[in-house]
Amino acid sequence: MSHALTAQDCCDRCGAQAYIRARFSQGRELLFCAHHARRYQAALERQISELHDETHRLSTAAPN
Repeated sequence: MSHALTAQDCCDRCGAQAYIRARFSQGRELLFCAHHARRYQAALERQISELHDETHRLSTAAPN
């Protein structure tokens, strides 16, 4: 099982906080922010062996 992503885990594309870990069968992994995970979703789905998704931690609700 993958460890939880923290604020120290950054998107390999832009450096923002990562919420997605994509693991490939060769053991490599890439981290993505929610934006870049959506952008590359189709390509990732064809190539990855495991996806760890923590985007549920994001909230679109404005604070009161």
